[in-house]
Amino acid sequence: MQSREMLTRLEDNIAKVIVGKKEIVRMLLSALLSGGHVLLEDVPGTGKTTLAKCLAASLGCDFKRIQFTPDLLPADVCGLNLYDQKEQEFRFVPGPVITNILLADEINRATPRTQSALLEAMQEMQVTVDGKTYELKAPFMVIATQNPVETAGTYPLPEAQLDRFMMQLSMGLPDRDEEIALLKRFEKEEALTGLEPVLSGADVLAMREEVKEVFVHEDLLGYIVSIVNETRSDGRVRLPLSPRATLSFLHALKAYAYVDGRDHVLPDDVKKLAVPVLAHRMLSYHRDSENADVIRDALGKITVPSEDFTRR
Repeated sequence: MQSREMLTRLEDNIAKVIVGKKEIVRMLLSALLSGGHVLLEDVPGTGKTTLAKCLAASLGCDFKRIQFTPDLLPADVCGLNLYDQKEQEFRFVPGPVITNILLADEINRATPRTQSALLEAMQEMQVTVDGKTYELKAPFMVIATQNPVETAGTYPLPEAQLDRFMMQLSMGLPDRDEEIALLKRFEKEEALTGLEPVLSGADVLAMREEVKEVFVHEDLLGYIVSIVNETRSDGRVRLPLSPRATLSFLHALKAYAYVDGRDHVLPDDVKKLAVPVLAHRMLSYHRDSENADVIRDALGKITVPSEDFTRR
């Protein structure tokens, strides 16, 4: 089966549950195919957890969920060594992070210490417990959710944690027609009932290799860097974008073009992904919502290149 057909099957399978969020699904798949992680931020009931479960069910990969709470400990995430009296030795009990798709539900309800337990896994595909390192199996992806409104009993994610997420996405509320379709579809059954896998983890890894070959014109590389540099010189920014953010942006663009059925990146891809990929990675002096304004202003100031972007 060709890759485009595989992706179409995956999108169609997710669309059986997630109504009217095609662009959000494509961005989620772009993160998956570029080895990135996603932070879903929205009010309760918009489908954040359902989207994560739907992706895992469609891939047929191992799936684990952690409900983050203030009393959650790092060992509850990574695992711990327990003494086996019968064998008279310590035995490692893997934590839920050792999986393919990890749903970190309401991640901002855990303490920063527990949140940081994910850092090594998200960046290096491994966890270290009592000095011993355990490799995670690929593909590995963290999909975290948080509520942007309710702040009681929550801990803001540290900047280092936010920087490990390739994208921050918002599901948003459905329009009238979408909500009617949602009511009709799930009037008598649960959302995930009967959802079958259409891809395997091996398929994902194979497509990741193909994503690496997506072409990015040199002028587009300059366009990306110019946008990032423009945000760095903006007086509203106190923590600028890092080179890791620029590289993550490039990887996301290549994967998005691939999901869209192209072997090359276009300027429209840059405009579409700039806010989801970059805005959460920097800090403004006044409010976080200003980050998106900084990105949009930079996009408006930088001249869009006009070349034959298919030319290698």
